[in-house]
Amino acid sequence: MIIDAHTHIEGLPGCPWLDPPEMILRLMDEAGIEKAAVMTYVDAPLAHPAYDPIVYVREAVERYPDRLIGFVRLNPGAAQAAELLIKAIKDWGFSGLKLHPSGYRQPPDSAETVRLLRLAAQLGVPVLFHCGDEDHTLPLEIERAATLCPETTIILGHMGGYFHVDDAIEVACRCPNIILETSAMPRPHCISTARDRIGAQRIIYGSDGPGCDPRL
Repeated sequence: MIIDAHTHIEGLPGCPWLDPPEMILRLMDEAGIEKAAVMTYVDAPLAHPAYDPIVYVREAVERYPDRLIGFVRLNPGAAQAAELLIKAIKDWGFSGLKLHPSGYRQPPDSAETVRLLRLAAQLGVPVLFHCGDEDHTLPLEIERAATLCPETTIILGHMGGYFHVDDAIEVACRCPNIILETSAMPRPHCISTARDRIGAQRIIYGSDGPGCDPRL
């Protein structure tokens, strides 16, 4: 079975990336992928009168329970972030937390983020960080959070992006709670390097589809 650890769906009116779940399902079928973790491009909670990103993902997973795995994307700085995470996991069937620190402009080891990371560990779910080349997403920055929360399984989405893959591998060597995820990382030989350094069991496949074609 092939599971894609990083894909997106989005239904926010006016969003330049309007990606209904049927779009990623079509790409999954073309690539022979059986299941995929799905998350929105926007953070919850969202002040929009007609759109709730958590509800959008929840309803998509309810329609395609055998294909889609829900990850809730949250802004840790929101007052209700912890409450939403608990409800998403316990009541709404989500399986993980997605954090994109460059979007909400908080370092990954902020007090609010650390609180969510520890809560995710208590709930038994992993945390997928956008880990690339932007401020607050660098592997060495996320390492600080991983060190503070050794009980939390942290996935480095994009395993360092275009320019920080070597750092991501080094961080994974130092932090046994870190897993590397391969999506949208244009240096395939680095996956072999990571395998040799930390073992295949701590590397997972992700595509970042539909923005990136899962077949790649």
